[in-house]
This record gives sequence, structure tokens and C-alpha cells, in this order.
Amino acid sequence: MIRLMVPRLRALSGPPGLPHARSAHSFGASAPELPAARVRSIFLDFFREKHGHLLVPSSLVRPRGDPSLLFVNAGMNQFKPIFLGRADPRSAMASYRRVVNSQKCVRAGGKHNDLEDVGQDVYHHTFFEMLGNWSFGDYFKEEACSMAWSLLTEHYGIPADRLYVSYFAGDAESGLLADEETRDIWLDIGVPPGRLLPFGLKENFWEMGDTGPCGPCTEIHYDHVGGRDASKLVNVNSPDVVEIWNLVFMQYNREVDNSLRLLPQFSVDTGMGLERLVSVLQRMRSNYDTDLFTPLLHAIHQRSRVGPYRGRTGAADHGKVDMAYRVVADHVRTLSVCIADGVYPGMSGAELVLRRILRRSVRFCVEVLQAPQGTLATLVPVVVDILGDVYPELHREADVIVDIINENEAQFLSSLQQGTRLIQRALNKMECKHEVFPASVAWSLHRDLGFPLDLVDLMLEERGVHVDQQELDQLMAEHQKLASDEQTGAISQLMLDVVSLAELQRLGVPHTDDGLKYQYTLDQDQYVFPACRATVLALYDGQTLVSEVSEGQRCGVILDQTCFYSEQGGQSHDQGYFTRDGLQDVLYPVEAVVQSGGYVLHQVFVGDILKTGDQVQLCLDQVHRLSCMVKHTATHILNFALREVLGPSVQQRGSHVSADRLRLDFSIKGSLSISQLQQVETCVNNIISSNQSVHSQELPLQTARSIKGLRTIDEVYPDPVRVVSVGVQVPMLLDNQTDRQTSVELCCGTHLLQTGSIQDLVIISEKQIVKGISRIVAVTGLDATRAREAGQALFQDVDSLAARLHGPAPTSLVSAQRLAKEVGVLSDAVDNTPIPQWQRRDLQSRLKALQRSSNTSVRKLEIREAAVRAQAVLEKNGRKELVVDSVDTDSLSVLMKTVNQLSTKSPHSYVMLLAHHRHSGRVLCACQVPKNSPPLLASDWAMAVCHHLGGNAGGSAQVAKGTGSSSDIMGALRWAEEFARKKILYSL
Repeated sequence: MIRLMVPRLRALSGPPGLPHARSAHSFGASAPELPAARVRSIFLDFFREKHGHLLVPSSLVRPRGDPSLLFVNAGMNQFKPIFLGRADPRSAMASYRRVVNSQKCVRAGGKHNDLEDVGQDVYHHTFFEMLGNWSFGDYFKEEACSMAWSLLTEHYGIPADRLYVSYFAGDAESGLLADEETRDIWLDIGVPPGRLLPFGLKENFWEMGDTGPCGPCTEIHYDHVGGRDASKLVNVNSPDVVEIWNLVFMQYNREVDNSLRLLPQFSVDTGMGLERLVSVLQRMRSNYDTDLFTPLLHAIHQRSRVGPYRGRTGAADHGKVDMAYRVVADHVRTLSVCIADGVYPGMSGAELVLRRILRRSVRFCVEVLQAPQGTLATLVPVVVDILGDVYPELHREADVIVDIINENEAQFLSSLQQGTRLIQRALNKMECKHEVFPASVAWSLHRDLGFPLDLVDLMLEERGVHVDQQELDQLMAEHQKLASDEQTGAISQLMLDVVSLAELQRLGVPHTDDGLKYQYTLDQDQYVFPACRATVLALYDGQTLVSEVSEGQRCGVILDQTCFYSEQGGQSHDQGYFTRDGLQDVLYPVEAVVQSGGYVLHQVFVGDILKTGDQVQLCLDQVHRLSCMVKHTATHILNFALREVLGPSVQQRGSHVSADRLRLDFSIKGSLSISQLQQVETCVNNIISSNQSVHSQELPLQTARSIKGLRTIDEVYPDPVRVVSVGVQVPMLLDNQTDRQTSVELCCGTHLLQTGSIQDLVIISEKQIVKGISRIVAVTGLDATRAREAGQALFQDVDSLAARLHGPAPTSLVSAQRLAKEVGVLSDAVDNTPIPQWQRRDLQSRLKALQRSSNTSVRKLEIREAAVRAQAVLEKNGRKELVVDSVDTDSLSVLMKTVNQLSTKSPHSYVMLLAHHRHSGRVLCACQVPKNSPPLLASDWAMAVCHHLGGNAGGSAQVAKGTGSSSDIMGALRWAEEFARKKILYSL
């Protein structure tokens, strides 16, 4: 049972000399409404000017170095290093005591996900601002509560009789008493007992995660109606009584074993949603009726073909028009803030969530609000006007936000039209409208057109049908297996056999023209890929050529021309799909593209019947292709940088390029040093930042081989061969018009036209795969940025831990073991997190030294503790022949050392000690017998006792240890002693 006694702190007034607060707003009938900007500034000024808090800017919505979060979802995220004790002691953060800010938060995806609720009601948001004040080891409960009450009632003028306060009621199972201290503080402030309500762990105990700082919280709730007793409506999700402020008192740490330990420093963490507070102060029942949203709703109405926003929900909201207003208003705020912070719609993680938000808002805009294409982006200036003064990055990035929204909208609307046709076609085929919708069609929408599955469900729900969920789950499982097999190289691809190749030649089928794969251009920093229409020349079923393939089968398709890149030269094949002339709403997904004998074979899943002679349109997955281009050009530059740093003896031994990362194998006697890794990265990123042009040209093979500095690998090249050069045109290399050293290789892959699109490169792994061959794995772009951020975060963690380990030596074994465990946990993080490899090596070296130091401290304290235990046992039992006893320790290592010290002092004694491990309930066992003692081997003794206790043991003839389980340790001791006596007496 934990009982916490906290003394009352100093008076509320804060640092000396600050004036007492005066009311800035009243709920009286004649009082003007506070604009949201003023609500925010009153909060920040109250804590900054009147109570000495430091104003800290909002962090970016993308967490830095925290892979557990997709987005910053609470005000405390950026202060995690302080709460966790990991703040760099040399950083400004380490000096924080009182802090205030307004934090940009996104709750969409991950543990806190409000995306599906947005629009359904009038108070959920994907983006919101969290007002918060923090105390790190400064003030605590009394001052936090008093400040909050003063701000709400005196400065904002909220009537006290509209407010209800909840506090922690305690939890017997966790050994937590009710937070009577907080209750008494509120009573002293003047909150009536009837408005002071106790709640349990779920409502009033806040935890950062499964482990870490936590504590009781007290929440302030507001009654929109007033003039009544609304206590029964608190915490029941009533729209009339809403929580507006949560004050968390960080005083415990949740351990791995789920126990609670008092923190060495108590902290306060508060959070109050600006949107909800503004609705209270502007006397609105809906957040969307405040000036944070009304300009947006007005702008949406001006651009739509529906009536004005009326605030309806549920069945009253005919056609979900008001829901659409709320969705679009909320989502354009989220899109603007995220893009301004560098999170762009993409294919994974937070980027995928943002892509989903954009597509959801576009659909409501176009289909429900009947607004023209481009409407969403026209709302961005309104968002900038509302939020730009406090978040200036919105002004800076406004044009970028507009461009990205417009580009993604255009792409999605094209997919949406095709998806709508596909759904309607499938519905027309269904005999009964109440049938379940084919899962294969729903999966095709998701996989090939990028439709979120929940959007598919919504579109089907509007048509009164639902998807076959069981079949859909099966398709998803198959897809995951295929993806897994592809990663392990186990996927089976169709390959033309020698008979089929001969048959193609006999039939006079021309080789595939795949020149379009190189014919892309760069227009205002955007890559433009050519359209491709082709004729089906041949179909291959895996065994023979056929003239027709039925729906639902897989086959190989040979076309007269293609824009798809086939897997070769270490680069992954392109992805995408076909559509057939006259049947544009049926997709033929391309699962693989391979080249054989001059023919490009597209492995295709047939969405409807396909025949030779059919005309098809090829739809390239441009995002995937561009990602491969980025990685391939980066691989060439990396290859060049390795030779620049390590010398001409370095030879490429293989590479692989995919959309997410690149791999390069090269010859080297040993691994690269930290300095060499840094030099290679610097060389690569200098070329990237200089945005050099990438040139390519086909040349006769013999001519190409004459180029000075040409990089080749041991493989058969075509003739003519493609030469790819960075920064220098190929003719200049041929004519020796330059002495400049550059990357120039023979390569059939697809490349960027300028190096700047790579943005950044980080080597995240480098190791010898066989003697003399090393493998580098690297990431680019946003993945590289994240790797650097994660590396910096781990660097700060190691620095913080080193500072504690190099400080005063731990005085207790528990504290020393805790430090040693932290070193182990941090070592695992450094080993397994994608960070710069040079930094990983440096941190690993430092952590090994810290591990040795912490292990030494643990060992010394274990020896000291064992000496105390051994002396106590010796005084109790003397130096008799058989010593069987229990000691108080949770450490098997201490137990072994205690046994060893007893045997050293009494070398002729048979010694066994048991200990009851408090946390796990296990019984620890250790024993040692005299040298050359045939009657009783230590291993036999420990094994017998631990088996008796339902456990196991092991060791040598002289020393052994093990574990078991028993609540009757005295009984276990008697059994162990009796077993030993029988063995010893029997031998006599």
C-alpha cells in the first residue's frame, strides 16, 4: 500500500512582485465574446507573466525520435525526456521548471484516433491545440489547482456554479489510496462538496504508457446548461457536461512488473483543448460554431452547391451535409498544419494517415457538398488567417500546402471515378441487392486504387450492401503472405520456358519495346511519366501460350510495348495495373514484371476475360517508380563516394534497389570506421545538395568501356549499353573534355534527372556479410531525416545515462541494478533503431563502457550484501556440517555469492540457501558442497530440491543453483535438509 504525504506548498501568487489577476471576461449578458486568439493569449500570458512560466513554442506534429507515435497527440510529448529523466543535461530543456505553451496535436491513427468520430458530433477533431502548463519539480497540487481555478473563474469569467471537479477515488487492487489531498485543496478553494466527485483509474489516473511516469489527475468539467445539479452527467459522455481541463500529478513510475514507485521528482502536466474552451467562452454548444471554424464553414458554403451549415447531427442531418461541413473544416486544418510541418500524404505511417484524411475530405467536398475540384486547397488561406499568427510556418509554407493538396486531390478524384464505376458494375452483376459485395472487388479498390477499406465500406453502405468480410480477411492474409514471401525471395514468378520462347519466335511475335520506361520528364520539379497504350500479343498460363485467359486467373502478358520497368540490374520491377479498352472500370493488377529473351512478361491477375489482340492502357504506380529512381541514383552516388573515401580498390559486388531502401555490397578488407562512414555520407549529401543533373546515353559497349573512371560489376552487359553519369554529360566523358571525377556507370535502371530529389541519405547499416565483402543499407528523404532524429534522441539518452552513471556511485543494489538495466534497454534500442551507422557504432562503444561500469557497481554491491547475509547465517548456524537456511534477497547472484562466502569460511560444510523472490513468488536456490564430496553432489542436491518445488536446477558437482515455487519456504528447507542428511548418512 502506497501512502503519499505531500506538504502544502507556498502561496499561489507565484514569483514575488507579480500583480494579482484581474477578471478579463465575464459571462454577463453585456460581455463581449472573446475571440479564440485572445483566449489563447490570456492563457499563455496568465502563466508566463503572473506565475513565472517559460513560454515554449509548439513542437512539430511529427514526433522527433519517438517511433511509438505517428503524430504528437498531447502537449506533454515534447517533454517526455524530462519526465523520463533523459533530457540532455547540457540542453535548455534540462533547465525547465515552469513551462507553458499551446501545442499542435493530431489524433488520427495509433492509440489515440478520433478520425472516424470527426463529423459525427460537434466536438471531435483530428487536429486541435492543447493549452498546457507544466511544473518539473517545482510547484505541485495546491498551486496547480489554485492557478487553474483562478484562470477559469477570475480571468475567463466562467461562473463557478457551472464547474464540476473530479478527483481520484483510489484503487484497492493497485494499493492506491484516494487522492484526499487534492480533494481538500478543492474544498479550501471553495468548490462545494456536491460538485467534487470521485472517480476510478479509468477516469482519474493518467499513464504515459505501459510503463513510465504516471499519477492521479483531477479534471474540471463545464455544464453548458447551468442552474441545476449536473453532477450525474459528469464523465458519462454527455454533450451538455464536458471536460475542459485535466491536471495530472506525476508522482509515480509504472514499473515493468506493473508495480508503482514514487518518482524522485514530482511534476504537473495539464492539458486543456483550446477548441472546447473557446466554445465555452463564446457560449456555443459546438466547437464548430466558434470563430476557429465559422470562417471556414462560411468559405465552404461559398464554394459549395448546398445550403449553409446548420449544425445538425445524426438522423436530423439529412444527406450528411452538416457532417461534410465539419469533416472538411476539420481536415483542411489538419492537412495544412501537417504539411507545413513536413508530413506529406504518402504510403506508410503518418504519411498514409494524412493521405487517408485528404481523400476523406475530398470525397465529402465533391460528393456531398457538390463543390468543384480544387475547393479544398482554396480553404488553405482561411486556415492561415485563423492560425498563421501563432504558427508562422503556415504563412511560409502556404503555397506548398496548396500545391500538395491539389496534386493529391486530382490523383484521388481520378481513382474515385474509376472506383465508383467498378462498384456500380459489380452491383449490376449481383442478382439481389441484399447480397454481400464481392470481396475481390473491394480488395482491388484498396490495393490498386489506394482506397481505404473504410471508404469502400462507406460507399457500399450508402448503396445498402456490405462486403464479404470473411473473404476480405482471407485476401488480406494472402496479400501479407505474398509480401512476406517476396521479401524472402520465395514468391513464384511466371517465367517463359524455352519451348514458349521458341514458339513466340516461330509465330513472329516481335520483342517488347520498353523504351517508354526511360521517357519521363521533369516539369517544375514534378516528374511526368508517359501514357502507354498497348496491344496484347501473347498470353502465357505458366506452361504454354494461350489465346484467352478467364477472369480470376493469373497469367503472363506480352505486349507490343510497355512503360513498365522489369526487374533487372538490382532494381525492383514497377507496380501498377492495366485497363482494357471498352472495360475501363476493370483492373488487371500487375504483380511482377520480368524480362526473358527480349520479351517483357507482365504477371497479371485477370479482372475479366483477356484475349490476344486486346488493347490495354498501362497505369504505372508513379509513387513507387519515383521512389525506386531516388534509391537507384542514390546507390550510384554512394558507390562513387565509397571509392572517393576508400580508394580505387573498392569494387561493387552487388546491389538491390526497392522503394523503401537501397543495398550496396562492395569489396573491403574490414568494416568501415566511424570516420569513414561519416566521410562517405558527407560526400553523398554534398552531391545531393548541389542538385547535379543526371545524364544517360546509349553507347556501343566497347566505346563505353573507354570512359575514364567507369564503374562496372562482373556481369554481362548489352550492346549498346546505357551509360549513366552524374553532373557531367556523357559526350564530355568520351572526349576527355573534363578531369572532373564523377559517378559514371553502365546501368539499365531508371534514374532521377537531378540529384536534389534524393533530399538526404543516411547509412543505417554496414557490416561484413562474408570475409572481404561488406554490405551497406541506406535510406533517403524523410526516412533519412527520421533516422537522424532518432539518432539524436538516442545520443541524448546515452548522454543523460552517462551523466548519472558518472555521478555519485549508487548506494543500494536495487539502484545499481536499475541503472544496469537501463544500459541494457538503451543498448537494445541503439542496436535495433534505424539511425546513422556511424552514430550507432559510437553509441555502442559508449554503452559497452557504461555496461562494464554498471556491472562492476552491481558486483561490488552484491559482494557487500552477500557478506552481510553470510555473516548473519554463520552467526545463526555456526560452522556445522550441514547448513540449510533462508536469506532475504531477490537476487540469485547475491544468493550464490552468499553461499560461496559461507563455504569459504566453513570449507567442510554442506551449504544450501533458499530465498523467496518477492515480485515473482519464485523460490531461489543455491548450494555448495566441500571439494571431493562423493556422498552428495551439489547438482543432485539442487535438482532434487527444485524438482520438489516444481522447478529446475543445474550446475556442477560442487556448485549449483535453480528455482522453484512454494509458499511454504520453511517446509522446503526441512525437505532439503532431510534429503541431504539421508545422502550423507547413507554414505557413512
